[in-house]
Amino acid sequence: MLLSDVAAELNVSDSQVYHMVRSGELPAIKIGGRGQWRVERAKLEEYIQHKYAETASWVRENPLNERDADLP
Repeated sequence: MLLSDVAAELNVSDSQVYHMVRSGELPAIKIGGRGQWRVERAKLEEYIQHKYAETASWVRENPLNERDADLP
């Protein structure tokens, strides 16, 4: 997938996806003479599942308090 496709899938900016790839957070390959980035759909799905698990862990470790319960 193109980085722009990944950005659309995650509903984030192209530059956010580029940073995720360059930091190693999201696995990708660089191909072609101009060195264009591509993300394999399976790797994106793995990344999304990892983020679900990471978020669930964070929620368990940071329970709502009364003040948070009042927020919309």
